[in-house]
Amino acid sequence: MATASKRKTSLTLDAVALDAARELGVNISAVADAALRHAVEEARRREWLQENAEAFAAQAEWHDRNSHPLADILTSPGRASWSS
Repeated sequence: MATASKRKTSLTLDAVALDAARELGVNISAVADAALRHAVEEARRREWLQENAEAFAAQAEWHDRNSHPLADILTSPGRASWSS
């Protein structure tokens, strides 16, 4: 398994939270790394949604005009399409 390359950086953190984390044996680097990865993932997700918002709107408009092409099989159980 390949190991990820790491780079040192300097962070400014809340002193009380940092002291408490050290007292409790919390791995500050691991927590910061996980939080950063999560923030990057969320930023990429928001960016993707924004970049594709026009396509989503066009698709929703198409469905409003034409209904959903699979509407007959997307109905709830007990409807005619589920019993056939």
